Amino acid sequence: MNSQRRKPFWETKPLEQMTRKEWESLCDGCGRCCLQKLENRKTGKIDYTWVSCYLFDTQQCRCTAYAERILRVKGCSILTPSRVKEYRWLPRTCAYRLVADGKTLPQWHPLVTGDENSVHAAGISVKGRAIPETHVHPDDVAYYTIGERF
Repeated sequence: MNSQRRKPFWETKPLEQMTRKEWESLCDGCGRCCLQKLENRKTGKIDYTWVSCYLFDTQQCRCTAYAERILRVKGCSILTPSRVKEYRWLPRTCAYRLVADGKTLPQWHPLVTGDENSVHAAGISVKGRAIPETHVHPDDVAYYTIGERF
């Protein structure tokens, strides 16, 4: 009997070789990438805000128009393997970023736990904490800055 455990795909495949299903499953569902971000033009530092895209369902922690988001939201980015390293705004906990850097997934990640709610239970997601941009005046977004927390 073979007692060796087979390594999970994210530990053996580079991002570029993953199937679409594998790629999509890397997303932990934290919703952080759907928050508005502010960049300091002098320092290049990026701060997150609690203000989410208008398509983001703050209670379900999911995009309500995932397939059409790029057409409906100016500035929405589609993440691809070749862009992971160029998107400096990805959270430090982002599985795409971690895998690209040769790191392991955190213990709370749904692929590790087998539970899609583990990201919420760990307090990593913005579920129930984000504020839809439709509820915030554009001039007031900076008041909702999170800063270095992410």
